[in-house]
Amino acid sequence: ELREAVLCGLMASAPRPADPMDVAFHDLAGRLGLAPVGADGAPLQLVHTFGLRRDLLAVTQLWRESAGNGDLIAVAKGAPEAVFVLCQLPEAATARLHFEATEMAAEGLRVLGLARAHLPAGSHLSEELPSDPRDIGFSFVGLAGLGDPLRDSVPAAVADCHAAGIRVVMITGDYPATAASIARLAGLAEGGVVTGDEIAAMDDAALTGALKSATVIARVMPEQKLRIIEALKAAGETVAMTGDGVNDAPSLRAAHVGIAMGGRGTDVAREASGIVLLDDDFGSIAQAIRQGRRIYDNLQKAIAFFLAVH
Repeated sequence: ELREAVLCGLMASAPRPADPMDVAFHDLAGRLGLAPVGADGAPLQLVHTFGLRRDLLAVTQLWRESAGNGDLIAVAKGAPEAVFVLCQLPEAATARLHFEATEMAAEGLRVLGLARAHLPAGSHLSEELPSDPRDIGFSFVGLAGLGDPLRDSVPAAVADCHAAGIRVVMITGDYPATAASIARLAGLAEGGVVTGDEIAAMDDAALTGALKSATVIARVMPEQKLRIIEALKAAGETVAMTGDGVNDAPSLRAAHVGIAMGGRGTDVAREASGIVLLDDDFGSIAQAIRQGRRIYDNLQKAIAFFLAVH
């Protein structure tokens, strides 16, 4: 069962991984000696990929056995609730798996659902390829929990920010329970957890009110990040935004200070930002603020001195 789940995660990941979660599946599969091969031992060929969609937070990839019109193998990984939809699980099974996913997320794990389907050669879906992953009819394989431990410097940096009067808010696409667990480890102040679905149902006034107490915003879509930044600015806040992806660029540009990750950040994110962190460390932000305030304070003292003397 473990090997089946790992192989499913591997086949649902990018063949040349860049995302840390895809890299993790490739590493584990390599240690277990697993590779996407058919029943005849020949390598499978990736023929199509369904990316993440706003209405389906899962990636589906189709693999073909042999070079001709062999059997088609479909694999999917993504948000557990999206994979449950793909598998059309009964209500009781869905409730039990939601509970399991929440338990894993409470430990700070990023939880993914895994599913697989076998489409025999000659079948309608195998010959013409499905146009929507929901038409395939997946079988549920399991839940995968991936750990993304905080850097040791993060809790101290968050404490420094709080001491300096800076409010830190986590915005993430992760499961709400995962985000809340990581927020506690980081030392973020206890506050509300707002989800992307809740934001979608709010008008601007309601969003501004919710953001006054929220410390964690989870399951956020890229366009909602920009709306969050605009709402904070409209409330009179001075906003600094950190990000590394292409989808973060509008938010980085809209914030008063955009801070991009220089290591894993995309070129688009770096171009949209005013500051680029060379070490991708949140602690560097606190240090930069401390140095900036010291420079500003010294300038004030120097100007006051020169005015008094001259």
